[in-house]
Amino acid sequence: MRPSIVVAAALAAGLTGSAHAQDAYVVGITAALTGPPASTYAPAMDALRIYIDGVNARGGVNGKKINLVIADDSAEPSKAAANAKKLLTQDSAVLLVNASLSSTYAPVVAEARNAQVPLLFASGVCPKDVYPPANPGQFCTTAYAANFDSRAALSFVKETAKEPVKIGFSAMAIPLSRGEMDFANKLAGEMGMTALPVEVIPPPTADYTPFATKLKDAGANWVFSWAPWVTQVRTFEALRRLDWKGDFITWAHLEAEGELKRIKDNKLYVIGANALFEDNLPIHKEIIEANKKAGSKYPPEQMTEGWIAGMVIEAALKGAGWPATPAKIQASMSNLKVDLKGLRGGPIEWTKDNHFRTKQFYRVYKWGGSKIAVAKDWYAYDVK
Repeated sequence: MRPSIVVAAALAAGLTGSAHAQDAYVVGITAALTGPPASTYAPAMDALRIYIDGVNARGGVNGKKINLVIADDSAEPSKAAANAKKLLTQDSAVLLVNASLSSTYAPVVAEARNAQVPLLFASGVCPKDVYPPANPGQFCTTAYAANFDSRAALSFVKETAKEPVKIGFSAMAIPLSRGEMDFANKLAGEMGMTALPVEVIPPPTADYTPFATKLKDAGANWVFSWAPWVTQVRTFEALRRLDWKGDFITWAHLEAEGELKRIKDNKLYVIGANALFEDNLPIHKEIIEANKKAGSKYPPEQMTEGWIAGMVIEAALKGAGWPATPAKIQASMSNLKVDLKGLRGGPIEWTKDNHFRTKQFYRVYKWGGSKIAVAKDWYAYDVK
């Protein structure tokens, strides 16, 4: 998504950033809108923009508009830090959103902490700081989450495998992806699987063949990848080009639904917390209609993460009232329950000590021959 689109949307809504900060809730966003990981983040931010445009068209929240100010960080930590500082000091954002790679988290967290403004992670992986006991100022709406995802994925592998599991791992060379695959590697061993070394792949890698070759030559019959989609799918496709016959499970990022239809491989599993549009829920139809009306360049099945972030931001601002301060918004976010209308297996519920969710629901999908099929229906983990 181009930043200019967002600026145009704000102008159309009668909002012009800090000049009208006193008349609107200002929400600042630093996001990876360009660069290799942008396919995971840019559609989500366009969905958030479309959702908030809809809220504003209905009169806003507590009678006030929401002014989204979105800045592209290209997934670069230095740009993310500069964006966060500007959004907080010049645009007077009362809520800061990070939608980028985990390598941008530390500098953005520091800026939010210094400004005492709550920070929401949306479409980027949930950091451990949002788990109980949560950092008071950090929250997360994103479906995927460290440690919980590996437990759920490996549980599925163990249930599904028809022979002893020899499992390899593929990570992007960024902190959370690498850390999660190291966690999964250890957990797989504890679950009785043969755990192979983690292949750590740099973000700009064009040829995944060397990494896939190592996985195949090591004898993997399963591979698990938890990384931005580009790393996940390129690892899988490189393995198939090497005539690897094993099963591959990976995170159901927003690209997953379209990619399952493109690839059509019944041994490619995607595990996620979001219902795919194949379910054809009423809220899916609502998103499709809004997407069409807005003329988004992204397909509606890539809109779920941003839509959920929009629903949560709307609820948080409503609970904070007007005039809003960062402290009021943080208090609202610390006691929040949002019905996601089936977009996930349950609601997002935050408490004083839990800024992730009280239950994390998972579902596994695969290509079923003629359409996407559910390989395992919703199952949940308590988050304590």
